[in-house]
Amino acid sequence: MELANLLSLKTAVPYLRLFRNQLLVVKVGGEAVEDESRLRQLVEQLNVLHQLGIGLVIVHGGGPQATALGEQLGVESHFVAGRRVTSPAMVEAMVMALNGTVRTKILAACRAQHLNVLGVSGIDAGIVKATQRPPRKLPTGETVDFGQVGDIASLDVSPLRMMVEQGFVPVVSSLAADDAGTVLNINADDVASAIAVALGASKLILITKPRGIMGDVDKPETLMSEITIAELEALEAKGVVHAGMLPKSGAAKSALTGGVERVHVISYEYPDSVLAELFTNEGCGTMVTP
Repeated sequence: MELANLLSLKTAVPYLRLFRNQLLVVKVGGEAVEDESRLRQLVEQLNVLHQLGIGLVIVHGGGPQATALGEQLGVESHFVAGRRVTSPAMVEAMVMALNGTVRTKILAACRAQHLNVLGVSGIDAGIVKATQRPPRKLPTGETVDFGQVGDIASLDVSPLRMMVEQGFVPVVSSLAADDAGTVLNINADDVASAIAVALGASKLILITKPRGIMGDVDKPETLMSEITIAELEALEAKGVVHAGMLPKSGAAKSALTGGVERVHVISYEYPDSVLAELFTNEGCGTMVTP
């Protein structure tokens, strides 16, 4: 083994001791699934964590795939404050994209790594119970009806806990349903955050395209390696954190106030981003702390 690798391993040892037998929730966005090579690299890293005795739950979205499928079906996508307005026709596209295309790609990539995974949605066994979101007034004063979008009412994570205890990695799509059986779309960041809290996870890892949270999205050198909830809220107030990063900011705050110790926002484009963030002192993305 080369000296550099030995030194890297020595640096990682304290983290290996810290994370062993702990549970991590990893949220994977649809963009990370579109590129097969990046998906393969991501799954390779998750397999390393699993082999080290770290429990994992993967939560995934599928926004780009649903948008593309919607276009093919003649359904237009509309977003407000980074969140999708979901018509009945778009729900059909979401079901096909998340529980079909995206889930199958993730499961197939895991199969190639011999990582034992089980694919479920929030609907299965009532893991995520939701209510349809009523029209909501935004800070701008605009009132928006988000359609078949759900707000989480309660969770039953016992099926996920059972899978983890049996050595499996649950792969959970962010679809849910209300008590009447109406399928509802929930932002995957919110689902991942709620599951992390309910399972008592030590970390929530949000994998997205940007390197993390930056003072200026056009300047990578403004990446913030570590940030607190208060600092994150200040960036929101200034408009620095906006659009698609807003749901991630909300998910991070919910997870931390719910007892998750750390939230990490990292990029699937950065080489070995999961391992670099967890097992090196400098990390590669943004760590959010209480």
